[in-house]
Amino acid sequence: MRNNHRLRWAAIPLAATLAVVLAGCTQAQLHGFLPGFEEEGETAVTNQTDRIAGLWTTSWIVLLIVGLITWGLIIWTIVVYRRRKGQTGLPVQLRYNMPIEIFYTVVPLILVVGFFAFTVRDQIALETRYENPDVTIEVQAKQWAWDFNYVDEDVYSPGIQGQPDPAGERGSLIESELPVLVLPVDKTIEIALESRDVIHSFWVIDFLYKKDVIPGKTNFMSVTPERIGTYAGKCAELCGEYHSLMLFNVQVVSQADYDTYIQSLRSAGNVGQLDNEFDRNQNQPGTSAPTAPEGN
Repeated sequence: MRNNHRLRWAAIPLAATLAVVLAGCTQAQLHGFLPGFEEEGETAVTNQTDRIAGLWTTSWIVLLIVGLITWGLIIWTIVVYRRRKGQTGLPVQLRYNMPIEIFYTVVPLILVVGFFAFTVRDQIALETRYENPDVTIEVQAKQWAWDFNYVDEDVYSPGIQGQPDPAGERGSLIESELPVLVLPVDKTIEIALESRDVIHSFWVIDFLYKKDVIPGKTNFMSVTPERIGTYAGKCAELCGEYHSLMLFNVQVVSQADYDTYIQSLRSAGNVGQLDNEFDRNQNQPGTSAPTAPEGN
């Protein structure tokens, strides 16, 4: 009885300490240190970031609990069943323990099935395309930059790879020359992903989501930006010599600012769509296009 009372009194300060520690966690800590959750009370970057962060964080909590139990059992067996002074010979040998074997077969199976079920649930939600998106964007990936077609407005924004900044520190780039994808806030957006040459990967870091861009295949991303701001993007697939310079920014703006930007593209003469006519693979051996100038 005394031991039970001691355990109860010990549990009270332990629970209080745990509550204080968890209450003091920042948004970044509560969301597994994923990007996009730096400030307290901020709106989620997109309609999917909370879902992705929840899957990530819950998975790590479950795995940490499994790890703690495993480490605890290992330490317990080391301490309880260690060889005592004066003992000789081998300890009692057991061929099997049916309850334990059932336990360590069933529990991992439950964990694997659970992880699979929750992953499939969230993947279906992420991959479901909008039936009638408010905005349709086509992204043309190329070595080593991005072109953005605003399909509904029939305008485009061409991009170049990151350019070194001679006035900045070593390795710094001219931020203003990076390709920019402008999206209106709180609008359903479908992004069609195309490649002109090799496999790339379209990754907006704070969106917590990326998708491969494959020549000859169109992949789609469906997303609703919910927080105004500028978010860094990059190619996440090694695609050649200047892969590290294949950067871009995503600017989430108000509808009025989005309309102003579209008008600026139209005023600059960027009317129409950039497509795979610039695909350099048509000039490779084995295609109908010549590989050398005629007459040589």
